[in-house]
Amino acid sequence: MPNHVTSDERGNWSAAGAWGTRNSAGRKLDLARWQARLDRLCTEHHVPGASLAVLVDGTVHAWASGVLHRGTGVETTTDSVFQMGSIAKIYTATLVMQLVESGRLELDAPVTDVLPEFSLGDPEVTRMITIRRLLSHTSGLTCDFNHDSGRGGDCLEKYVEAAKAVALDCPPGSAISYSSVGYNVLGRIVEVVTGKTWDEALKDLLLAPLGLTHTMTLPEEALRFRAAMGHLGEPGEDPAPAPQWDMMPRSAGPYGRVIASAGDLARLARMHLAGGVAEDGTRVLSEESVALMRRRVVDCPDKWTVSSDGWGLGWTLYDWNGVEGYGHDGASIGQYGYLRVVPSAGVAVALLTNGGGAREVYAALYRELLADLAGVTMPEPFAPSATPPAVDWEPLVGTYRREGVVITVTEKDGAGHALYEFVDGMKDLSKPLGIDLLPVTETAFAGTGVGSAFSTDYTPVVFSVLPDGTRCVYIGMRCAPKAA
Repeated sequence: MPNHVTSDERGNWSAAGAWGTRNSAGRKLDLARWQARLDRLCTEHHVPGASLAVLVDGTVHAWASGVLHRGTGVETTTDSVFQMGSIAKIYTATLVMQLVESGRLELDAPVTDVLPEFSLGDPEVTRMITIRRLLSHTSGLTCDFNHDSGRGGDCLEKYVEAAKAVALDCPPGSAISYSSVGYNVLGRIVEVVTGKTWDEALKDLLLAPLGLTHTMTLPEEALRFRAAMGHLGEPGEDPAPAPQWDMMPRSAGPYGRVIASAGDLARLARMHLAGGVAEDGTRVLSEESVALMRRRVVDCPDKWTVSSDGWGLGWTLYDWNGVEGYGHDGASIGQYGYLRVVPSAGVAVALLTNGGGAREVYAALYRELLADLAGVTMPEPFAPSATPPAVDWEPLVGTYRREGVVITVTEKDGAGHALYEFVDGMKDLSKPLGIDLLPVTETAFAGTGVGSAFSTDYTPVVFSVLPDGTRCVYIGMRCAPKAA
């Protein structure tokens, strides 16, 4: 396929000429300009390959750059597929909302109404976990429970059974804590309600009605297509192919494994923008369900890790100086994806990459594209304050713990430091990380030395307080309560 193509409202693809097209505001979408910009940014930030899709005026425009695999030199094309990591949660959330809409699920019903075997030890606490809280990351269930329950069709059933012993990050309904475990519980709920595996239900109820021919959930299905290989390496250097294409178990599907082209991801966004209607007129969701998914459920103390101002039912919510948007980020082994939707302008932008300084490419490209197409002014990159505030370290110093992670915060001569250690089932994922805490506000800090998967130069470290008075710290949108 050519480096850039266009899909009309019926989903038909054709080569797009360099003369461009015009959006609803009458501004010219210069296709050649954005191809050159994508190429330049990928080269500058050592991203081996990327695919970009922009939805404007109901039309999807797609570009590709670089190679899918630096070892083989296979070229990236607009129909190439990438691992999208946590963007999979939007697919699961949409699927769950279809079941809610059909009357087969209730948002505020306890999970145990559908999964009687679901348990956290305390029956009263268990009953507090509802479908709505799972969707909005307010269930208290943790994120990083790294459990391989096998390749069989019962992998989610086994995963949910194994998760019974996993401690909560915080009491249900008390705060947001990003939860992949919660989305696996949702995946299992889908299976019980539909009588199908999560993979089958997703194909039958969502992918097929949307005509998403370049979207799948299993590695063996990805081999039918030009599939991106993740790349790993030091910042500022050309990365090398990762040792494995995918390290996630099959049970990661509902929270972390949907594989797709950027164009197909933009089509999913198009359905949400169109009030639940697919390109061919098929109704996938009602307008009420679509609107409910992007209605704010909870505010985010950490407004920087994924640029989140709040969370809806699946969607990350943004407020760009009064212009509202929604979307989601995702990461797998060396692959990173970003989706942003601006409903007031009817614009969606999807970027999928396979390593290197992906976050830097996203930050520069989206700042320019969303300003040009939707009048959006994105916030400045997260960084320490030029005039650092005075920090009272006494209430912040201590040990914080959540499943798989211990964070020890110390202070010396007025400077803060955090030691981030993986423990329990996560202990072999990485060596301990030493993080210097540079003040942004009195409770938000720019952390050094973690890497750039979810931040351009610094990792947000944000301290907050739960409703019961317990102090906590957010790193990676995960809530770790103070233990000592």
